[in-house]
Amino acid sequence: MQSELADALLMVMQMAVFALALGLTLISFQSYRTNPSKRLESAFIGFAFLSMGVAVTTIVSQISTSLTVFYIVETIPFIVGFGMLYLSLYR
Repeated sequence: MQSELADALLMVMQMAVFALALGLTLISFQSYRTNPSKRLESAFIGFAFLSMGVAVTTIVSQISTSLTVFYIVETIPFIVGFGMLYLSLYR
């Protein structure tokens, strides 16, 4: 019973993180469309990849396996996303 409650709470929290990531992606896209610039384009791409990373992490957490390749695949969108955000702030 307690494990089921913890699993349900984890799923709700993961969905909240995903919704927030999508919200940031949408806001950054709207900003980019309103005022196109390389900085806002990089920020939008960064947030889009972070959203993908959150989605992949959520999916991998539902698969009950500990294959390292899954963890590598889920890390790649975060690397690209944070790299693009860094680039948008650096420009």
